[in-house]
Amino acid sequence: MTGSIAIQRFLWAGAGALLLVPLFSCRLTPKSHRMTADSGAFAQIEDAQRRAVGRVEPIGVETPADTLRRRLLLDQLLPHGGIVSLGVRDLPDNEYWNKERDLLPPLASSPLPGMKGQWTVSLVQALQVAAAGSRDFQRAKDDLFRAALDLDLEANAFRTTFTGMFKQLLDSSHGGGGRDTASRTSVEAGAKRVFKNGVQLTSAIALDLVELLTQEKGVSTGVRMDASISIPLLRGSGRRVVMEPLTQAQRNLLYRVYEFERYKRTFAVAVASDYFAVLLQKRKVGNQEENYKRVIASTRRARRLADSGRLPEFQFDQSVQDELSARNSWIRARQAYASKLDGFKLLIGVSPDANLVLAEGDLAILQKRALQLTEGARMADYSGEIPPADAPVKLREPSREKLGTYELDSRRAIETALGKRMDLRVREARVEDAQRGVYMAVDGLRAEITLLGKAGMGGRRSVGQSGSENAKLNIKETAMSGLLTIDLPIERTAERNAYRAAILALEESVRVFQKEEDQVKLDVRRRLRDLEEARESVLIQTQAVTLAESRVRSTDLFLQAGRAAIRDVLDAQESLLSAQNSLSSALVGYRVAELEIQRDMGVLEVSVGGAWQEYDPAKEMGQ
Repeated sequence: MTGSIAIQRFLWAGAGALLLVPLFSCRLTPKSHRMTADSGAFAQIEDAQRRAVGRVEPIGVETPADTLRRRLLLDQLLPHGGIVSLGVRDLPDNEYWNKERDLLPPLASSPLPGMKGQWTVSLVQALQVAAAGSRDFQRAKDDLFRAALDLDLEANAFRTTFTGMFKQLLDSSHGGGGRDTASRTSVEAGAKRVFKNGVQLTSAIALDLVELLTQEKGVSTGVRMDASISIPLLRGSGRRVVMEPLTQAQRNLLYRVYEFERYKRTFAVAVASDYFAVLLQKRKVGNQEENYKRVIASTRRARRLADSGRLPEFQFDQSVQDELSARNSWIRARQAYASKLDGFKLLIGVSPDANLVLAEGDLAILQKRALQLTEGARMADYSGEIPPADAPVKLREPSREKLGTYELDSRRAIETALGKRMDLRVREARVEDAQRGVYMAVDGLRAEITLLGKAGMGGRRSVGQSGSENAKLNIKETAMSGLLTIDLPIERTAERNAYRAAILALEESVRVFQKEEDQVKLDVRRRLRDLEEARESVLIQTQAVTLAESRVRSTDLFLQAGRAAIRDVLDAQESLLSAQNSLSSALVGYRVAELEIQRDMGVLEVSVGGAWQEYDPAKEMGQ
């Protein structure tokens, strides 16, 4: 009967302890932990953004309720492998995953429009779609967020942390006088704090209730308070040494902010470059189509001339051969366009089979700019008095009369880049990291002297002490102890080698910075040359297209008059096609070079949502 009562008391005590769990669980749910982690990480990111770029930009890592890819799959009835294709919020709950538990409610956003038909995307929209849907862009944001979580964890080492423990013990053993059954209820609580100078404080309190449930049924209570302090005096002491892990975590997050800013610009230029590459290929398809039609027309004309005896049959055969070749080129251009468009869809995070096309208005804008660059310019001018053929030829340097907005002076462009490039800032900061590494290595060479102190009062109770007097807290009975430990720097081989390696790492970091600085200069100078080459190509190909069009018209008339062969017409048509394609490539090349020089100078501003603000050199100069 006594054993039954003991078990009942044990169960009631355990049930009472279990009742405390929901009190904490209601506040410490997985969702609350996630929200706390998010809050801490976002606060760290905002602080790093203020220090790095002087502004705060929300970095969203939460999956939206409805993504563009998901909407296209559903609205356009595109084939997909299953529910996973739609997104993480569509995953069904199972024994491991619960949306209510593991996901936060999606942020309010504008609903995506229906996309059952063809969707035409401009460059601005493409950048926004890429920022929202690109997997690489999302990974870059996730990496930034992970660095913030790492910093939050390092910062936690200098916060006051608390622990709590409840224990309920039932002990039953057979002695000489029969079976003894006792219970022990313990509650323990503690706190720990590490200060930034290396001092560590810990404190704890424990309460025990021991009850003998058989024989005399004795009861005893225990209470114990302990406190300790650890003070490093040489090695491992000092604010700089103790805070080094936190300092490095703070700087790592700062580097991630710099790298993300650089990545946004690189990514935006990559999207724009691919966007224009798709439009360029589409323009080539149009050029090939027009050329194919011209060759067909020439073949028909050659057939009529051959039938009338005004053209040899072999020249008609030549025209047929060129027609077949033109058809083959047209088909290849169409396939190349489809492949480039599919690749672009993948880049911006859209399914390759989505019914999406690119707006051609941006290419029309480039053509208007070409007219401004080429107005009144002629690369080969044979009007007026022509020098003799054997006269000395003096080549003309590339024109500097009509420079584009971003064809800056080389020195000015380099100085701007050295002040703006985010990756160069990271390399420069890494030199200071290496200097701190040397400092930490020097600290490791020192002797280690640590002062320890402990104090405690009261006493604990075990199941065998049920008959003892109750323990009390009495300051006069406080037990105290102190300990001084000294580790002399006799054996420091590993530390010595670490010190030497730290100096090598510093020298390497300096060389890496110097290489990166020279690479920045090389990038800027190369982009300026690309701009000059592209502008000259626009001038040349504009005149080449004009001449080729004139040549096609004249050779066609000469053919009808019997003064030219069909090969002359076919060659003229091929030259026109080549000039048209080259002009389109030059226009796109010049625009991409403008974006690349802004990227390499570090002056192209890109938001996390994909909006960009191009650099205005005149505004910077105060004009």
